[in-house]
Amino acid sequence: MCGCEWDDEDDSTDGYNQYGYDGEDFIAFDLKTLTWVAPVRQAVPTKQKWDGLRAYNEYWKNYQTKECVEWLKKYLSYGRSTLQRTERPRVSLLQRSPSSPVVCHATGFYPDRVVVFWRRDGLELHEQVDPGEVLPNHDGTFQVSVDLNLTAVPQDWRRYECVVQLRGIEDISTPLDPALIRTNSGKSGLTIPIIIGLLVLLLAAAAIVGVLLYKKRNASDQRHKPVGSDTSSENTEGQNPAPEAQPLTTG
Repeated sequence: MCGCEWDDEDDSTDGYNQYGYDGEDFIAFDLKTLTWVAPVRQAVPTKQKWDGLRAYNEYWKNYQTKECVEWLKKYLSYGRSTLQRTERPRVSLLQRSPSSPVVCHATGFYPDRVVVFWRRDGLELHEQVDPGEVLPNHDGTFQVSVDLNLTAVPQDWRRYECVVQLRGIEDISTPLDPALIRTNSGKSGLTIPIIIGLLVLLLAAAAIVGVLLYKKRNASDQRHKPVGSDTSSENTEGQNPAPEAQPLTTG
């Protein structure tokens, strides 16, 4: 495996050329001394032979510090719009509970060379701080979190601030304002109106179902209602007509 590195800020370069065997390092080229390093005894004969190849080692030095770097810069210019873009981070203050550390969470930034730290009264804090690892997002950007274990009373929180530094943009400073902290309790509070709304909808649905059931039951009762007295009299008269009048006779 061989390659080179170029720092576009100070224009420094570095290179590497190394071999492995059976999953382990076997021999590697030292660019500063133009010699080979053998981490295992089996590579010592190869080291002794290659150390004597002065022209061969000069070639690798020229390749790693010049030719490879020129190709690297060329590839970078081809993909400049993608590789050298800058995405501004979104910064949030998070806290699980009042006794938990306050987390400064920066996400959506690019490239991954970011510096996130806490300051108090303008001075960077090294104690009470737990820096996190830069992690990739699914869209190609990155995220990182830095915890602050608070010992100060809430009245002194405004003395603290989270600072995010990313090349190409101005520093982002977020004061430790309790109103800006997103907590689990805050999330629960936000769901109360939703819960109330769902209860209202359930009650309305129950009322509608109740009305429909009442109307259905009422209609069923009307179909099976006993015949009333008036109707009964009319039916009786129709089925059993009154006997005809008999003439009166005298004896």
